Amino acid sequence: MDKNNIIGFVLIALVLIGFTWYQQPSAEEQRAAFVQDSIAQVTKAKAEKQAKLAEAARQKAIKQAIAEDTTSLFYNALRGQAESIVLKNEKIELTLNTKGATVEKAVIKGFDDYKGNKEITLFDGEDQKLSYTLSAKETNISTSDLYFVPSAVTDSTVTFTAEAAQGKSLTIEYRLGADYMLHMKMYAEGMQGLFAPGTQTMDVNWKDKCRQQEKGFMFENRYATLTYHNTDGGTDYLSETSAEEDEPTEEKTDWIAFKNQFFSAVMIAKDNFDKGALLTSVPQEKGSGYLKQYEAKLKAFFDPSGNKPSEFEFYYGPNDFRLLKRVEKESAFGKELEMQRLVYLGWPLFRIINRWFTIYVFDFLTGLNINMGIVLILITLLLKFITFPMVKKSYMSSAKMRVLKPKLEAATAQYNKPEDQMQKQQAMMAEYSKYGVSPLSGCLPMLIQMPIWIAMFNFVPNAIQLRGQSFLWISDLSTYDPIIEWNSNIWLIGDHLSLTCILFCVSNILYSWMTMRQQRDQMVGQQAEQMKMMQWMMYLMPLMFFFMFNDYSAGLNFYYFISLFFSAAIMWVLRKTTDDEKLLKILEAKYEENKKNPKKMTGMIARMQALQEMQRQQLEKQRQQNRR
Repeated sequence: MDKNNIIGFVLIALVLIGFTWYQQPSAEEQRAAFVQDSIAQVTKAKAEKQAKLAEAARQKAIKQAIAEDTTSLFYNALRGQAESIVLKNEKIELTLNTKGATVEKAVIKGFDDYKGNKEITLFDGEDQKLSYTLSAKETNISTSDLYFVPSAVTDSTVTFTAEAAQGKSLTIEYRLGADYMLHMKMYAEGMQGLFAPGTQTMDVNWKDKCRQQEKGFMFENRYATLTYHNTDGGTDYLSETSAEEDEPTEEKTDWIAFKNQFFSAVMIAKDNFDKGALLTSVPQEKGSGYLKQYEAKLKAFFDPSGNKPSEFEFYYGPNDFRLLKRVEKESAFGKELEMQRLVYLGWPLFRIINRWFTIYVFDFLTGLNINMGIVLILITLLLKFITFPMVKKSYMSSAKMRVLKPKLEAATAQYNKPEDQMQKQQAMMAEYSKYGVSPLSGCLPMLIQMPIWIAMFNFVPNAIQLRGQSFLWISDLSTYDPIIEWNSNIWLIGDHLSLTCILFCVSNILYSWMTMRQQRDQMVGQQAEQMKMMQWMMYLMPLMFFFMFNDYSAGLNFYYFISLFFSAAIMWVLRKTTDDEKLLKILEAKYEENKKNPKKMTGMIARMQALQEMQRQQLEKQRQQNRR
């Protein structure tokens, strides 16, 4: 890696930092935003109050209509007493309400929440609402207004029936599978005459206030998304950071997921949801106990004749890659659901690394029942072992440039003027070619490690196996590990200092120092002096990483820390075991061989030298024109 590479990386870092600073609003803009937020909060509070009053008025009107109108189609089903029916197995417990015949509470067993409770309550009571609206000729029938009569109740099954006048009824059947899947069928009986000919759809309205389940609100909120799967394949999701309301889908979808970092509620339709579904995701305030407010307004299949039921499946469970792949086999719909995409593994290149390497290694190591911190260390060692031959080759290229430094300085001594820098570069490239050295391979370690680093950046935060796992001083590898916390929020830092983040940044500084020293040792003339001036700029990157990663999971920071530690250790060992005198003799022998059998330069070096020669000629031509 030469001066130009370093300048490039420094400029990228400065652009990122400068853009972040530039994007910060001024004091006047902050005051205006505060006023707007205050107005928006007041408006929102008024709207919520009006909505509650409207709902109360609606319920009152329904009760009054029931009292006055005994000829209503669902007269008997519009009044009753709400009861709870519990379906459960070893992994989940679902509470269904006879009013509306939907799940009102979902408890996932075997997982602790951040408050210390031994089970995860995915939602409860008013946090989640699901209703089906049937648009008949004379009235709309909403299941949320009906009281259903339960029958055939077991730990895994229940049938809800809402009786209507003249032998008409609406029936909903539920069957809980062996783990986290709930199967549902809805069908009407004797109701075809109540609907317009050709009616084949019903409206589905699903709302959920996504609960905070982890200690790190900001980090968990990044991975809480309303996600959906297109029938033709591929998933999409709403923004994780900004509010999106009534966003229409462009294709038919077969499932909608209200997702947080490690758990999801998913609704799957056998006959798909129509395109144009309206989806909403609104981030909630820190300290509210909630991450997002989700809503999905959907159109699904409904046959008023009852010949074909409307079929849905619900998944209330963890975002576990292998488990989600099994869910597709447990589904009765025989569709390519791709629910494992709820575990985000990154863009295509990084997804391939995680999908076909990281997950298999991770599954093998976790199958040994060893501590998750040890698993991260072993994965790091394996990756270092795989990349070691390329890293060693890259280091040896840098070492060759280091031992050739005196010869390069002698060969380029006559080019000390600023206008001679192009010729100096050409002379250096020619000298490297004589000794069979490629200066381009110095960047190879970074190019090798960068895809792996980014792949792990996507994998570790989504690995539910790290959730709640302790290692050394870290109580939970899936969230931050504070050495100190405070109540107020400090800009860029937050309300805590994470120890693993500090270790990661310190190791990054150490590795940067070692790398810069190695590069300085191989630079010639003014390059070495310029490198000294740039050193302090190179330390800005670890500082920027601190502000970025202080809120990230301890597992991710720990992985980066040990990865850099081993990288520095490998570099130190290679430096100690390299005999510069022996290496110089090998290069001189290569030089003599090339002198006897000169070879034409090819590849990247030849193209670079040709480019430099073209630039030199252009500069010379420009100088001649200026003299005239």
